[in-house]
Amino acid sequence: MNELSIFIDESGDFGRYDYHSPYYIISMIMHDQSIDLSPELNKLNIRLTQMGYPHHCIHSGPIIRQEDEYHFISLSERQKIFKTLISFLRNIDFKFTTFYIDKKQIADKQSLSIKLSNQISTYIKSNYSFFLSYDAIKIYYDNGQIEVSKLLATVFYSLMDNVEFRKVMPTEYRLFQVADLICTLKLIELKMNNHTLSKSELLFFQNERTLKKNYLKPLNLKKL
Repeated sequence: MNELSIFIDESGDFGRYDYHSPYYIISMIMHDQSIDLSPELNKLNIRLTQMGYPHHCIHSGPIIRQEDEYHFISLSERQKIFKTLISFLRNIDFKFTTFYIDKKQIADKQSLSIKLSNQISTYIKSNYSFFLSYDAIKIYYDNGQIEVSKLLATVFYSLMDNVEFRKVMPTEYRLFQVADLICTLKLIELKMNNHTLSKSELLFFQNERTLKKNYLKPLNLKKL
């Protein structure tokens, strides 16, 4: 069976605009199941083990901001972990897309949900030939936000009849961690374009030129 896996993650919340949460972002990673990722997965896991982080679930945002489990980890060490996931991203075969909403332009949760649904629906229709080339499409999401679960189900079930949803734990799939990485980098890109990068973000990526060259450019080569 010709099967497509779609890993979905989000960044932000459905609340009102806030300086600390200016955008709502959804990322979708699309992986053809006939493409074997195990060699690169093994390399990633071995590298993390060698660094002292066996079975580690990488959380991109906290790495950059030195939060949560990364609070006491040095900048250079956090950069190494982050670059390990970037290297994995570069070397695997997948496609992705992102959707985002500037929350300054949204009045309420319903408006946000409608705009996101329209974006996703338009994207699927524009790439119908790609999605319809698969016998089965499995969508992996952690059900982190009920609004996202509802709009995904509404959009995909209305447009395709070969869709199956599966709840996923971030620790179980590296591709879900890549979806989280893509959400983080999209947020960083939006903030960079609006000249609102924080001191910790500028420190982590060194400067905008390095950010564009080493992180955003290789990522954008994977867009569908």
